Amino acid sequence: MPRMTGGRFIAETFQGYGVTHVFFMPVIIQRALLEMENLGIRRIMTHGEKAAAYMADGYARASRKVGVCMAQSVGAANLAAGLQDPFLANSPVMAITGRRPQPDQYRHSYQEIDHTEPFNAVTKYNVLVNSADQLPQFLRQGFRAATSGIPGPVHLDFEGTTGTVIGEGEADLEVLVDEPFTMVPPFRPEPATELVRQAAQVISQARRPVIVAGGGVVASGAEEELVQFAEMLNIPVVTSLNAKGSIPENHPLAIGVVGAYSRWCANRLVAEADLAIYLGSGTGSQVTNEWQVPAPGTPTVEINIDASELGRSYPAQASLQGDVQASLRKLMDVMEPLGPRSEWVGRAQELLGDWQQEVSVHVNSDGAPMRPERLCKEVSDFLPSDSILVSDTGHAGIWTGTMLDLNHPSQSYIRCAGSLGWGFPAAMGAKCAAPERPVVCFTGDGGFWYHLTELETALRYGINTVTVVNNNRSLNQEKRGNEVTYGGQTAGSDELWMLSDVDFARVAESMGCFGIRVENPNEMQSALEQALASGKPAVIDAVSDIGGIAPRAWAP
Repeated sequence: MPRMTGGRFIAETFQGYGVTHVFFMPVIIQRALLEMENLGIRRIMTHGEKAAAYMADGYARASRKVGVCMAQSVGAANLAAGLQDPFLANSPVMAITGRRPQPDQYRHSYQEIDHTEPFNAVTKYNVLVNSADQLPQFLRQGFRAATSGIPGPVHLDFEGTTGTVIGEGEADLEVLVDEPFTMVPPFRPEPATELVRQAAQVISQARRPVIVAGGGVVASGAEEELVQFAEMLNIPVVTSLNAKGSIPENHPLAIGVVGAYSRWCANRLVAEADLAIYLGSGTGSQVTNEWQVPAPGTPTVEINIDASELGRSYPAQASLQGDVQASLRKLMDVMEPLGPRSEWVGRAQELLGDWQQEVSVHVNSDGAPMRPERLCKEVSDFLPSDSILVSDTGHAGIWTGTMLDLNHPSQSYIRCAGSLGWGFPAAMGAKCAAPERPVVCFTGDGGFWYHLTELETALRYGINTVTVVNNNRSLNQEKRGNEVTYGGQTAGSDELWMLSDVDFARVAESMGCFGIRVENPNEMQSALEQALASGKPAVIDAVSDIGGIAPRAWAP
C-alpha cells in the first residue's frame, strides 16, 4: 500500500470522484490544495464562507456531482450556516473544516466553538477525522452519504485549526473510488411489481388526476419519463419550484408551479383534483401552500426514494419507494394508454388561459420603470436553449417560478431553497460545473447586496455569469407586512423595507466587470446580448417598478 500525505490522498480522491472545483476560505488543508493544483482541480478562493457553500451548492446541482467547500476553524460556523440551502434543497455538498487539536478542547481555545451541533442541523453525515489514516473510511463514506437516497450535505471536521494534522500527516493510504457514488443517483431502486400494479389501478380509476413533479424528478434525470408518463395517461402536470422546467412549459399538459410561489391556476387545478400523484416530491409547506393545496384528506399516489416521505401529510392510496426514473418506467410498463380526458385536460388549459389573460397587462407593459412580469418575459425570450437559470428566493423565486418560461428540454432551473443572497454565488458554482453553458442569475437588489463582493472572485477566476438584478430599490416583498404593522401608514414603515438607489452596473464596472443599466423594457434584449457576449462577469441593473409586488398564493 503506498504511503502518502493526507493532502495527497484527498486530492487524488477528489479527482477520482470527478470533483473539478473546490470553493474555500483560507487557510485550510494547504497540502491538499497544493496537490489539487498539480492534478488540475481549480481552487476558488471566496470572500466569505457562506458564499463558498453556496458556490458548492450551485456546482452540485448543475453537475449532479458532489460540490466541495472548506474553511478553517474560525469560519466553521459560517460554513455551517451556508449549508442550510443545500440541506433544504437535497443537494450533495461536502464541507470540510479544521478544528483545534483535541488537547486544546474544553479550554477556551481562541476563536473556536463546538462544531458538532451547528453541522448536525444541516447534514446527513457529520464526523470528526482525527488522523490521516482515517481518511479512507470517512472521506469515501462522505461521498456515499452525500449522493445516496435523498442527497444532502455532509461534514468532515479535520484535526488541526487548518486541518494540518490530517493534510500534512502521512499514512499507508490507497485511493479507492466507489464509482456509483460519483454521481446522483448512485443506484436506481425499483418498487415491487405488486405495488406498481396497485398504483396503476388507483391512477386508472381517477377522473381528475394531477401530477405534482418534484425535485426528485430532476435528481433522477427523469424529465423525459415524466413527459412520457403524462402524455401516455393524459394527465396535467404541475411542478414544485425544484422541478420547474422538468416538463417544457409550453407543453399542453404543463400548468405551472404549484404551492406558495405559484400560479393561481396551478393551485386551483390541484385543489379540484381527485388524485394527486407526487413524483419525487415531498408534501411540505411550500409545495402545498401550507397543506391547503390539495385539501387535507385528498388521496395521493406517491413515488419517493425515501420511504419515510410516503404518506407523510396526505393519505397515500399507493406508495412506491424507488428512484423516480426507474419507478416511472416500471409503472408505464404495466399501464395501458388512457383516453384523452378531454374534459379534465380542457379544464386545466382553461385555468391556465385565464391566468395568462389576467397577467398579460403586466407581461406586455412598456411602462418605465418596468414591471417584473415584463422583465421575466424578456429573460424568457432571450434564454439560450442550453442555458441554466439560477434564481434567488423571495420575489425572485416567485417571479421566475411563475412568469419566466423554460420551453426547451435542455434548459435548467436551479432555485434558492431559502437563504436570500444565495443566487449570485450559486450561479458562479453552476458556471464552474458547466462552463460551456450560459448561466443567468435572477435576483433582486436586496439579494444581490448579500454577496456583491464575489464579483471580484468571478472576475479573478473568469467565471462569466450574467446577473439580472430586478432593482426596485427596496425589499418590497416586506411592504405589505410592514404597513399592516403601521396600520396602513407609510410614514415610519418605509425605513423597514426601502433601500438606497444604487446603480449596480456602475459598481460592476468599477470592479472590472461588465455592467449595463436598463430603464426601458424594450432595451432588455440588447442588454442581455451584450452581457452574454462581453466575456466578463456581467451585471444588468434592471430598474423596475417598486409597486411590482407578487400576489399572494391562491388557497381555497
